[in-house]
Amino acid sequence: MERVIDLDEAAAEVADRAPGWRAAGLRVGRVTWRDETAAWPQRLETDRSMVNHPDSVGVLISGPAEAELSVVLFRGGWADVDYAVGTDDAGALPASGIASAREFGIQLDSWVAHVFGQLSCSSESNL
Repeated sequence: MERVIDLDEAAAEVADRAPGWRAAGLRVGRVTWRDETAAWPQRLETDRSMVNHPDSVGVLISGPAEAELSVVLFRGGWADVDYAVGTDDAGALPASGIASAREFGIQLDSWVAHVFGQLSCSSESNL
């Protein structure tokens, strides 16, 4: 898979935003990593040092009303973005053509706003 995005930089985008999300009442799971060269089935690791050749990084964010946002960014420049808000609203959000970790951070802000609304403690002002 072509390396379009530095996944360590993308994980830093998540880490930069996590305190604001938590302050707004969201729960932010640990970042997960998948190693391209690991034997199948490839395990998700939370310890970055266990992954030699990362091909994806992911995070699960949850909030009130059983709302959840799952984001898995692949180094090729796309992400799997799924969400659920209670039992009435669920789906996938568009996530292709991401060209940099910074652009991923901007998309992440929009996905969080889509699922959880505008947050009063948003890290968007730090951009």
